[in-house]
Amino acid sequence: MIVVSGLVALLAVVLWLPSISDLVSLACLAFRRAVALPPPRGRSAEPPRLLFLVPAHNEELLLPACLVSLRKLRYPADRVEVVVIADNCTDGTPTIARAAGAGCLERHDTTHPGKPHAIAWAIEQLPVREFDAVVIVDADTNVDAAFAQELRALGPLRDRAAQGYFGLSNPEETPLTRMSEVLAAATHRFAYPLKQRAGLNVPLVGNGMVIGTDVLARYGWHAFSICEDWEMYALLTERGVPIAAAPRARIYSQEARSLGQSSTQRQRWTAGRLTVLTRVGPRIVRSRAIRLRQKFDAIAELSAPGPALHLGLVVLVGAAGALLHPPAIGLLLTVLAGSLLRPMVYTLAALTIDANPVRAVLSFAFLPIYVLWRVGTAVRALRAVGNAPWVRTERHEARGA
Repeated sequence: MIVVSGLVALLAVVLWLPSISDLVSLACLAFRRAVALPPPRGRSAEPPRLLFLVPAHNEELLLPACLVSLRKLRYPADRVEVVVIADNCTDGTPTIARAAGAGCLERHDTTHPGKPHAIAWAIEQLPVREFDAVVIVDADTNVDAAFAQELRALGPLRDRAAQGYFGLSNPEETPLTRMSEVLAAATHRFAYPLKQRAGLNVPLVGNGMVIGTDVLARYGWHAFSICEDWEMYALLTERGVPIAAAPRARIYSQEARSLGQSSTQRQRWTAGRLTVLTRVGPRIVRSRAIRLRQKFDAIAELSAPGPALHLGLVVLVGAAGALLHPPAIGLLLTVLAGSLLRPMVYTLAALTIDANPVRAVLSFAFLPIYVLWRVGTAVRALRAVGNAPWVRTERHEARGA
């Protein structure tokens, strides 16, 4: 039974890591001890040149809307180039890309499928150094017209990375999408700005991530796990590359509207993050390029299970503890439950700014079912830790389209 108590204590420590990091950030800000990321150095005479890469595997359903949104950017046309990476496509994706006026690279490599390999291959094919930054945009994404201008406001982009606001294009479809919209706001409106103010890197989330071309020239693209965004975040953080938040640079992507549709996606997130933690986590700890606070925050981010899985773990461990009664279980469960305060605070903050807060709150009635399902996907994801194959998330036609 002592071993059970030890395991519960270990879980409590892991779940508390993000909260501790945020508390340290707040304390540093209160005492003005935070060291901010390198500040913008002002706008250059010309806007930065941006290369938008759109990885696409059989995306003829949603790619047209994505390319239309990129054409509508309020940004000098000669400072933007859009290239679709048609990766092992068997549909009309290449034809759609070229008909929309975008560049198109067709890749046929079934031995190395998936988004991270497609991005790495495209970077080798294109004159990347002619641009200031590469922006990764998924094919199911609508890009806000002000996206590029908001990136310009960050200052020079060549020597840094950045993450835009990754919202939903279909938030009102189902309770699942409404909850996801609330959690996106919690992340990009509250959690990431706190990190930014405290001088910490914000995680990259795959869609709307920006990589400066000097960074790519120096370090290349070596993120090939099934969570290439988390791997890139970890690799750049370990090397001391600043990653800024760009909450006003908005993109909107289609969220899976059902549990079945989102199963492979959630399994990929869980397995991918654990893979990155085991592979790059030790390098972050040993890195001489970053401060102790950044190391702690990066490990906290990589080990965090996500709000729903976090809740599920607390509930399941709490139920097991109540049945087994190991030593000090009352204190341990109290500490474990306390780790939920951080996601609760962020979620409540996001609900206060939601356009339809009543409907958003009602969507959380679906939470118990979702939490149980999410725990199940996490268990299945353990089999995929390591070099599991990339699996495409099923797309659907938007309602009203």
